[in-house]
Amino acid sequence: MFTRKNKRKKEVTDSAQIEIKNRLFIAVSVTIFPIMFLYYYVWDIYMFCYLPKTSVLENVDIRIMTVTGLFVALFTYLAVRFQKIHVFAPVNTLILVLVIIPELVSTSTQILRSGSFVWFVVSSVYIIIIFEDAIRILFLGIELLWAFAIYAVEYIATFNEPESFPYQNMRVPGLATFLASFSAFFIVCGIVIFIVSYQMRLQKEAMGKIRRQNEEIDSLNKAQTRFFSSMSHEIRTPINTIIGLNEVTLRENASPQINENAANIQSAGKMLLHLINDILDMSKIESGQMELSLTPYQTGSMLSDIVNMLYLRAKEKNLEFSVQVAPDLPQELIGDEMRIRQILINIINNAIKYTAEGSVSLSIECEKRDKEMANIVYSVTDTGMGIKKESIPYLFTAFKRVDEEKNKHIEGTGLGLSIVKELVDLMGGKITVNSIYTKGSTFIVEIPQRISNQDAIGTLNMKRHKDLSLRREYHQTFEAPDAKVLVVDDTAANLLVAKKLLSETKVQITTVGSGQAALQKTMENFYHVIFMDHLMPHMDGIECMHKIRNQIGGQCKNSAIIALTANAGEGSDKLYEREGFDAYLVKPVTGISMENMLRGHLPAELVTLTGENKEILEESLSWSSGQKKKAPVLITTESVADLPEELAAQLGIHVLPHMVETTEGVFKDGIEIEQQGLLSYMEKRHASVNTKSPDVDAHEEFFARQLAYANHIVHISISSLVSGSGCPAAMEAAEAFDNVSVIDTGHLSSGQGLLAIKAAHLAREGKRQDEIIAKIEQLRSCTHTSFVVDNLDYLALNKQVEPFIARITKSLMMRPVLTLKKGKMAVGTIYFGSRERAWKKYISKVLNPLLPIDRSILFVTYVGLTQADLKKIKEQIDAIMSFDRIIFQKASPAIAVNCGPGTFGLLYMTEK
Repeated sequence: MFTRKNKRKKEVTDSAQIEIKNRLFIAVSVTIFPIMFLYYYVWDIYMFCYLPKTSVLENVDIRIMTVTGLFVALFTYLAVRFQKIHVFAPVNTLILVLVIIPELVSTSTQILRSGSFVWFVVSSVYIIIIFEDAIRILFLGIELLWAFAIYAVEYIATFNEPESFPYQNMRVPGLATFLASFSAFFIVCGIVIFIVSYQMRLQKEAMGKIRRQNEEIDSLNKAQTRFFSSMSHEIRTPINTIIGLNEVTLRENASPQINENAANIQSAGKMLLHLINDILDMSKIESGQMELSLTPYQTGSMLSDIVNMLYLRAKEKNLEFSVQVAPDLPQELIGDEMRIRQILINIINNAIKYTAEGSVSLSIECEKRDKEMANIVYSVTDTGMGIKKESIPYLFTAFKRVDEEKNKHIEGTGLGLSIVKELVDLMGGKITVNSIYTKGSTFIVEIPQRISNQDAIGTLNMKRHKDLSLRREYHQTFEAPDAKVLVVDDTAANLLVAKKLLSETKVQITTVGSGQAALQKTMENFYHVIFMDHLMPHMDGIECMHKIRNQIGGQCKNSAIIALTANAGEGSDKLYEREGFDAYLVKPVTGISMENMLRGHLPAELVTLTGENKEILEESLSWSSGQKKKAPVLITTESVADLPEELAAQLGIHVLPHMVETTEGVFKDGIEIEQQGLLSYMEKRHASVNTKSPDVDAHEEFFARQLAYANHIVHISISSLVSGSGCPAAMEAAEAFDNVSVIDTGHLSSGQGLLAIKAAHLAREGKRQDEIIAKIEQLRSCTHTSFVVDNLDYLALNKQVEPFIARITKSLMMRPVLTLKKGKMAVGTIYFGSRERAWKKYISKVLNPLLPIDRSILFVTYVGLTQADLKKIKEQIDAIMSFDRIIFQKASPAIAVNCGPGTFGLLYMTEK
């Protein structure tokens, strides 16, 4: 991934340099050449009017210059159009020096008196600006020799025929005069060349200095990021030992003094961990590496965890802590749960920290935008010291604490709220502050999130807290004496922590200190779950995991493997998902986090739930199992596959939307914009609409998100040969993953959708990824995609065909049929006459009874048809052939904008 990003940065830099050269070439070309030609024509016309001898149109020189001008214009266009400046610029320069300049000089009756040598200076400037290094010297040399030749020719002509000198009242110039004129020309050219070259050199040096500074800054940022990431990893390892073993101490029935010391150690360890996380996050934000991981999460579970975490801190300060949750808050949302937790914990923690007496309250409200999106509003109110009005602008500045003199006794780095602001902005939300100094403050955070489950959360009881002593009574959540667990870590202290934290669950734990030792164990024994450290010498956890998965004769190929790592860098979740881990835990780990993770990956028959909240645990286990168990293969496709929403949901096909760009903005295909509204917009405004397929980054983000639900992805893509196809970007994105495959269907619309349906059925039958790919590749040639189009107006509007072609076909009442042949859109049959007549002929031809048509399903995908139109089409289909299921599907807006109303297609498969 790092290599690909550097490659992209280089491509962007090269592209910018090419763009600058293009603009410079265009600027000097459209300035110098037109002025030269204009001067030539005006002077010649004037001379022919003053001394009429022949018609201007009969003048050979004018015809030569006209043809030359056309060639210069053509070569300039080709140079820019095909990025071939290095080819055509020298050609233009030769034309300039060898043809245009001599013609310009020849318009003057005498080079000495007219000053026409100035044109050589102009061409010198052109050469200096366009060329560099050796080629610049070459062309300047050619120009100098050519100028000398012109001077020599004129001198010889004047010397041999002095009567030809036009100014008879003046002395005929001698050799000294010519040499003086040529020397003046040479000196002026030299001065101009020096000044322009020096200026360009200074500019180039300045640009080089800026580039080097940027590279140094990038290098420093990368070094800083590596340092913070390394520091985080190195510090988390001993903290894991401190917090883990300290938790074991707190479980034991020790003396009150020991319990108090252990509680203080635990609090200090968590504070140090929080500080490390803040510094690491700020480093990511400053370097632009902070990314969001959008996944479904349970709102009730998240809020309970936050309240349980902060309730004790409030109670220690004798503060009242209350929570109000709107009953209409959805049970499940899609967002970055970890970052939302971080935002709320930072704000609530600040409120508790700066409140000496009174209360702190958290309220959550839901403002639904539509069925899929909602604004979740989190409000944190305290009765603390408040914030001065003049300090509010600096509230979110990193490392700055407002009212420092008054707050110097309060611990903190000044990073918390700056990180909150950055995270809220990254999520597309906003944060506002209302505060009265000495009275208290209210922080309001709004974050837009997608709704995953429409069911409301109802009334939550957030007051189920008992007074907590320094030592919390520990109860293991489950027992599994027959479960076998392998822990792999190169640090002996970490192995000890893991073993002690899980000791009460009675699982059979085996520990090893290296990847090689782990492979020996997995060859000899079966383990239900393997906890694997990432960074280990000789063989890291990722390499070890892959070897276990592919170990010949190994007994743990299908065991759950969980990354147990101190690598807390951004993108770790995507890294472990992409590599094939079933889950991951970041050190330092707690007993409850390890138990929950282990319980979620053990077979249910091995687990016996314990403790007083058994019913709640059973419900949690049931939900966790449903979330954690990944499908072997997930089928994905694009919105242009024109699948009914309910059918895609039923078959578990996940859809990536294309984008539709209008003058009103950019919208997600089929989600934020619908077909009829888009067609009306185009018709009323006579405006073109651009459709955009997702780029590489969008595909990578989509695939990474879907890998949370499956071990493998088969992406059914639109034909790569169709204009604006997303297939190339999908294939490039898939290279970043070992378990994502992209199939170029060679089809679009519901033809692509039919292949997605077949792939989904194969996945449900338990077929492997390679089996599904092989079958879909076979079915490509059995899929038939075609549309009969009412006219070509919309294709012309979007510049797919020339407008005059659209006008001709419309005036002749031509109804073309667009069909996919070898992945390319082509015009097939053309029908003449009324729409109804064309439809009837199209249906009769496509549904030929002699063809081995698969009659299980037929798609009728249409654009801008009425119910009456669809009824007629249905009747004509039924009169020819019967199908088990006929699906009438509106084409996606991205398809509709290129076809226009009155279009429909019959899409089906044949049995051979």
